[in-house]
Amino acid sequence: MKYALITGGSRGIGRAVCLQLARMGYHVLINYVHNTVEAKKTLDLVREAGGEGEVLMFDVADRQQVSKALEVWEKEHPDQYIEVLVNNAGIRRDNILALMPEGDWSRVLDTTLGGFYNVTQAVLQGMLFHKNGRIVNMASVTGLKGMPGQANYAAAKGGLIAATKSLALEVARKRVTVNAVAPGFIQTDMVEGLDEDSLRRTIPLGRFGTPDEVAALVGFLVSPAAAYITGEVISINGGLYT
Repeated sequence: MKYALITGGSRGIGRAVCLQLARMGYHVLINYVHNTVEAKKTLDLVREAGGEGEVLMFDVADRQQVSKALEVWEKEHPDQYIEVLVNNAGIRRDNILALMPEGDWSRVLDTTLGGFYNVTQAVLQGMLFHKNGRIVNMASVTGLKGMPGQANYAAAKGGLIAATKSLALEVARKRVTVNAVAPGFIQTDMVEGLDEDSLRRTIPLGRFGTPDEVAALVGFLVSPAAAYITGEVISINGGLYT
């Protein structure tokens, strides 16, 4: 049995990634923090697709929660390890920097960057011991080019890109690859509140992407076909930024 952990797997891109990896034969560990109903819906969809999985409730920004949940999982699976990690959990708290509350700055960075540190460090030893692993970090076009009103989100995703490149160099000799995917505007609840019509006109392909398109890219990066790709940031944004 091959195991894949997807943080923020209850909805949107995370759900699509869970389904993609389940179709590839992975037993998916669906992480969520609040929405039990949506997490269980993702698990139901995984099973309907012929796959299998389980839900894991913890806040990626809370190191104690992460450690406890994964320690329990490891005790229940003493002969197994998490072969694939998709660091997908992230939140938006948009505002211009001059008016941004400190809590909104901290929460966005704690979820994306703190979550990357907490979860990756917890599962990395198993990958290194078995000399096999795939880590995919969900970045954003905002982390590459910036976006007004998203200094916190840009800082978090830009930091995640830099961490991806550094970690890739640290673990390559153990045959663990680390890559980032940088979506543009994807049709999920993360784009709620944005002016979709005007944004669509800025995209050369003239439309938002779909979660399934992002999930297909993640599926490729964790597949044997991508074994020689590491430390890369792959954009999927309809030509919005190259």
